[in-house]
Amino acid sequence: MNTNQKQLKIVLLSPKGPLYRHPRGVFRKMLRAAPLTLTTLAALVPEELNASIKIYDEGVEDLPTSLDADIIGITVITGSATRSYELADGYRKAGRKVVLGGPHISLMPEEASEHADAIVTGYAEESWPELLRDFVAGKMKPRYDMSPDFSLGNPGMLPFPRRDLLSKKRYLTTNTFEATRGCVHNCDFCVVPSAWGRRPFQKPVAHVVEDIRRTGAKRLIFYDLNLIADRPYAKELFKALIPLKIKWFGLSTTLLAEDEELMDLTVKSGCSGLLIGFESITPEGLKSIKKRFNRPNLYEDLISKLHERGISVMGTFVFGLDHEEKDIFEKVLDFVHSNKVDLPRYAILTPFPGTPLFTKLDNEGRILTRDWSLYDGQHVVFEPHGFTAQELLEGHEWIWRKSYAYRSMGRRLDIRMPNITTLVAANFGYRFYAYNLTKFYNCQGGFI
Repeated sequence: MNTNQKQLKIVLLSPKGPLYRHPRGVFRKMLRAAPLTLTTLAALVPEELNASIKIYDEGVEDLPTSLDADIIGITVITGSATRSYELADGYRKAGRKVVLGGPHISLMPEEASEHADAIVTGYAEESWPELLRDFVAGKMKPRYDMSPDFSLGNPGMLPFPRRDLLSKKRYLTTNTFEATRGCVHNCDFCVVPSAWGRRPFQKPVAHVVEDIRRTGAKRLIFYDLNLIADRPYAKELFKALIPLKIKWFGLSTTLLAEDEELMDLTVKSGCSGLLIGFESITPEGLKSIKKRFNRPNLYEDLISKLHERGISVMGTFVFGLDHEEKDIFEKVLDFVHSNKVDLPRYAILTPFPGTPLFTKLDNEGRILTRDWSLYDGQHVVFEPHGFTAQELLEGHEWIWRKSYAYRSMGRRLDIRMPNITTLVAANFGYRFYAYNLTKFYNCQGGFI
């Protein structure tokens, strides 16, 4: 391709599975924060290519019936893989070049290669620009992998995300950021260690601070999977955030309770809420997924300490773990009420392909379907112990509805919390989710 004769046209897509697809998806705008993947990929396009770039997020907009593009990049999670492959096959049939990347592609590269002109595995800061230069030169390879010595420590390859390419009116906020990637833990059900390994990646603190300053954001979200994994780094980051006088929401593990200094710095840096993966309230359940660092006997103390500091808690719980039985739904609901979990969120255990959990269940003959569109955390795709697949689905529906009944919200929410207005709005957003979830179950006509 001669860029002097024709401008390179790039389209970046984030398809969605049936549960979350615009316009009838179960997520409301008040629960939608802008993704970082597409805007980061857009920022990584080499300037010398003089490319035009368009972004489409199927969670907030319909995709055009046809795309005017030389090359189309699609980011894929397992729940969107079926839809992504469908789109990719159609675009390729129309003569477009298609590149697939994202977690599912890193987990299932051979499968993905059947639907793409090229695939990208791992993080794309180095490989995506290389692929585009190769494409322009007419020598694009079928596969690009993250290098073994990949690092986020080089500011030269860390342009700021192209948030200007997103429509702000479609999201609750476009002020989404990241400081780190990866996770040092090795939970059986998590795709992170399988797709990217357990090595943590960190952006220079100065780069993170400058990204926030450039946007002028005063309320923002950190997408980091485990912001406190490296405690010295987290403390350095939180100290650097204090002068910005921001309010932020992020993710943390229960290990935050072990470090009072870190917890206090979390508050001083402007943290107003944390998503914490409790997953189970039983040691046996946690042991079954190798999340032993979670200790249920310390949950109450952690939540109390966070609430005392004005930090709200979005607690996540997973159902379908071995060694747990049908009474687990009522026990978790009691825990949520007694500890006033501000925003409880529930998922059905999902054995994503490529993870140790999938391998274990597959070897035991317990995988019920390989229809990836059902692998969204809200469908039953394996045969559980302790109850039937139907009982697991019904219990999951029950606890969503019970948790977001008006009486439950009244019991859980404390009007003295500094961010009570935001919490009320978010609870009503999840109430819609809870009471409409079953309308979106039938991806292929069944509950599994």
